[in-house]
Amino acid sequence: MIRTIRALFLGRLLREKLLLVAFAAIGALWWLSAFSSRLGAFNLQQRRTTLSLKEQQQWLDNRKAIETSAEKAAAKLEAAKTLDGSRLLATVNTIAREAGLKNTSSGSPNAQSSGQFSIHTLDYTVIRADWESLTKFYAALQQRSPYIGIEHVQITADPTGTQLTLALRVSSVEITR
Repeated sequence: MIRTIRALFLGRLLREKLLLVAFAAIGALWWLSAFSSRLGAFNLQQRRTTLSLKEQQQWLDNRKAIETSAEKAAAKLEAAKTLDGSRLLATVNTIAREAGLKNTSSGSPNAQSSGQFSIHTLDYTVIRADWESLTKFYAALQQRSPYIGIEHVQITADPTGTQLTLALRVSSVEITR
C-alpha cells in the first residue's frame, strides 16, 4: 500500500507534489494544535486533582486533631441553647423587633448536617431602617455568639441617604446527638 501511494506521489507534477506536501503539513499542524490544547487541558486537570488530593490528605492527616477540637468545642456548647432552623428564625425575628426594626423579611432556613452537628443558615433582610436600630440589632446578634453567627452583611442606602437596607446571612449550630 505504501509503495502504491509512493508511486502515485512520484508520478505527479512538481506543483502537485508541493500542494500535497502543503496539505499534509497543514493537516499535521492542525492535529498538533488540537493535541496541544488537549494536552494543556489534561495538565491543568492533573494539577487541580493533585492539589485537591494533597488538601484531602492534609485533612486526613489532621483528622484526630480536628475531632479533638470539635469535641472540645461541642463540650463548651450547651445543647439547650443551640438553635434549629425554626428557632433561629424566631430568635432573629425577636431580636429585630426588640431593636425596633419593622420592615423585615427572610428566606426559609437551610440545613447542613454533618454527624453530631447541623448548621442552619438564614437570609434575613431589613428594609428602610435607621442606623441606630441596625447597630442595636447587629450588637444583639453578636451577643448570641457562638450560637448565632453572622456570615455575610450588606448595607445599602436609599437615594435620599436617610434610610438603610440590611441584607445578612446568619447561621446557627445545632447539636443533633
